[in-house]
Amino acid sequence: MIKVAPSILSADYVNLQRDIEKVDKGGAEVLHIDIMDGQFVPALSYGPGWVKAIRPITDMTLDVHMMVQSPERFVDQFADAGADIIGVHVEATPHIHRALQMIKNKGVKAEVVINPGTPVSAITPVLYMVDQVLVMTVNPGFGGQKFLPETVKKIAELNEIKKSEGLDFDIEIDGGVNEHTVVGAYQAGATVAVAGSYVFDADDPVSRIKAIKDATK
Repeated sequence: MIKVAPSILSADYVNLQRDIEKVDKGGAEVLHIDIMDGQFVPALSYGPGWVKAIRPITDMTLDVHMMVQSPERFVDQFADAGADIIGVHVEATPHIHRALQMIKNKGVKAEVVINPGTPVSAITPVLYMVDQVLVMTVNPGFGGQKFLPETVKKIAELNEIKKSEGLDFDIEIDGGVNEHTVVGAYQAGATVAVAGSYVFDADDPVSRIKAIKDATK
């Protein structure tokens, strides 16, 4: 069964604690926090202060996805704010090894992220040092997009490398995830599913978490 990571990008900011507690009690294991700088992606979101404010209200794993240019600038701040996992895009820095090394040195789990147009070969040199790989199943920066089915091949490729080289990392998917699209991704090797609007736009977010889990039993 896949782990579910609701994305607070789609939550109600005015009632954020209520929404977080709802998905926490509803069986979600991870809380996905999208950090956007208006440069690497067009949109802006929140900073380390949000992570610091969220940390005391939940025991869920806080997965901070940095969609920012030169993410090395912010690693220490998000680690100190309480992030459990910090994800950096290979497309956002010429120094991906150093960025991941910085995360590990802070005692935080390191995640490398690839966009739909980026091949798995771009991250194979650093797979040995990561705890999680995030495969973007939409183009990053906006919620509510449709799942790109061609990304499933990359999940399968990563899973094959993971097995053949005896590596140990989670494979996370993010974008257009629902109880239908998650099935093929899970069968290909995905272990964590980010879901934003699918969960938080629903009248009953808990039923949506359950639907994703039931689809991957």
